[in-house]
Amino acid sequence: MTEHPLRGILERAAGESFPAADGGVEVLSPDAAGTRAVVAFSGHAYVLADIDPAELTALGADGFGGASKPDVLRAVAGSELEIGSLDVVLVTTGGDGERLERRHDLDHHPRVERATHHRRDVEVYGDEVGLVILGRGLVDRRELSVELINPAAGGRGEGRRLIRAGLAAIPPGEWCWAQVAPGNAASLRAFLACGFVPVCSEVLVTSHPSV
Repeated sequence: MTEHPLRGILERAAGESFPAADGGVEVLSPDAAGTRAVVAFSGHAYVLADIDPAELTALGADGFGGASKPDVLRAVAGSELEIGSLDVVLVTTGGDGERLERRHDLDHHPRVERATHHRRDVEVYGDEVGLVILGRGLVDRRELSVELINPAAGGRGEGRRLIRAGLAAIPPGEWCWAQVAPGNAASLRAFLACGFVPVCSEVLVTSHPSV
């Protein structure tokens, strides 16, 4: 499978080599899974969609936040696709540490079902406190998410423990990505505390879960 151009752009940004902050917007094809997206770096954005760049410009798309405007997202989604949330995209690398048991009994857990809608090759780990979900997401990058069974446990550092356990399931040095809604400050703090750093923002545009 040919690597999508955004994969290299993301990995270079993970290594602190970012796109030029020139206000530009570039149109790329959807990824191999057909996912459309708007990915915005500081001063430069990419739109993964089969869309005329002139249409984006007319809608006010630019690299300074304009690519994430509602009118732009609606044009990318058309009448059939679903616009996801605006997320901060963070990255770190895999490492050593405690690993959790692989779980094969949670396919119908809401968080797992949500993950399998957006990701491939999903693996679930967990214990009585929470779940760690790994999978291949946009442009086939390795992604991690966690879910506390009891949200009240978040104040005791359990979220950070789960994140570190997820990273331990990834080979040292391999990039690992996470997406967090900006308003979810508790989760954002937990990922930052575990070594993740923000790289860009993104909005995924996908088929509805029932499709």
